[in-house]
Parts: sequence; C-alpha cells; structure tokens
Amino acid sequence: MDSGRTSAIGDATTTLTCGDNYVYVHAYADRRAFVVDPADAGMVGRTVAAQKLAVTTVLLTHHHGDHTAGLAELQSMIGCRVVGSDKRRIAGIDRLVRDGDVVALNGRTLQVIGTPGHTTTSVCYYLPPLAKGEPGVVFTGDTLFVGGCGRPMECDARVLWESLMRLAALPDETLVYCGHDYTAENYEFALSIEPDNHAVRQQMHEATQDAARGRPTVPSTIARERATNIFLRAGESTVKAALGMIEASPERVFAELRLRKNLFG
Repeated sequence: MDSGRTSAIGDATTTLTCGDNYVYVHAYADRRAFVVDPADAGMVGRTVAAQKLAVTTVLLTHHHGDHTAGLAELQSMIGCRVVGSDKRRIAGIDRLVRDGDVVALNGRTLQVIGTPGHTTTSVCYYLPPLAKGEPGVVFTGDTLFVGGCGRPMECDARVLWESLMRLAALPDETLVYCGHDYTAENYEFALSIEPDNHAVRQQMHEATQDAARGRPTVPSTIARERATNIFLRAGESTVKAALGMIEASPERVFAELRLRKNLFG
C-alpha cells in the first residue's frame, strides 16, 4: 500500500506499508530515486512505474528478512546497485559500507552512521539538507522508531543506547523515517511508565488518528523524538523517578526500559 508522499529538501519520499514494515522510495527532482529496505519488490516496482522513476540504488539498514525479502526480485527487475553493511548475511551487496562512509547518490552525498545494537552491523543513512533552512532526512531501520527503539538482539543494551545517542545528536529538524510502524504501542508503553505525560499522550492521540485513517506515522523529527521518545529520555529525572532509579546512569535506565518493553503487553 502506498501511504503517501512527504516533500523534503526539494525531493519526495514515498512511504510504502508492507504489514507493519515501512519501505521508502526517495525521489529527486530529476526523477532518479533510491529505495530503502525493499520488503516487497512488487510494491516498489508499481510505485516506481507509476511515478516514472529511475531507481539507481537500494539501501539496506540491516540483514533481517523482513527488510530484504524483495531485494533479489527488485535487482532482477531494475538492475540497481545495492548498498549495505553485511555481505556475510545479505547476498547481492555491491557496495559494503560502515560507519563514517559517504555514498554518492545521484549527485548528492549520503552519510552512513553505524548503529549497532539491534544487530551488530545495523546502519542508518543520513541525507543532509540540500539548502539552508531545509531539513535533512535519516532512515533509521530498526534502530530508532517513532516513540521507541529496536530490540538489542545481537548486542547488549549499552551498545544500542550509544547508537541512539548518535542519532539524537542529529539536527532537531531532521526527518526520521523508521523501519516499522510500532508507534501506538510505543506510546502506550511510555504512558504505562509516565501516565501523566501530556506530550506523549498527545502523540498517542495523533498516532491513533493516523492509524484510523490509514496514514503512516512517519516522518517524525529528531526534536520530537528527543521530547517524547521515552528511550531517548532515559537520562531525565522524571523517567528515572517513575522507575525508582533516580541515582542510576542513563544506560542502566535505558536497559530497564528496554527490558520492560520486551515484556509489555
């Protein structure tokens, strides 16, 4: 399902929903485009054809099958370059990247941010602003969600916390496109910890409305995530107090939040 388009930095990002997965087609003004985490090749192919786009590159945030299921078919359909961080677990990667690498894409440069935690080789992709006063864009895969974060499946919680802090340091206005729509559940969990947090309750209301109307809950922004994502707020005294961990380090608070989220619902 094509869930709509969001204009950013002179470009357009189409958000596709495949179950609770988000797939992205980011098009430049000249109709060249890249795809992020192609869960479904047919869905991407139909979108590209309808918009008359030329896909040059596929970006992969990590190796999990729900993010790569459509890769082989998409490659055979359009013959694009594949960029990813794990050749051992993803077949077909043409450009292997790691933290700090820069990828040239259709005359623009995209920065690779290493974000281990969900997996050991997870990466995010940051597209800086094209012009002053415009937002950049970050594709966060299963590292940072709207209102939440991924499970630390191959690393301990401390590693994921450090990766989240790297993302939180991006400019406030940066648009956040994540790998799944777990938004309402994430805010529901946050309200179980801080039931009187009115900012989170407002975000929960908006997410519920989006779901009812069949709209995606992306993009968020880095500023909004810093303000309302309880996992990014693990160092705040209000969160510590709610958990009875007022003297604990942010890393310990984050680990406790992540443990509670794993058991939630």
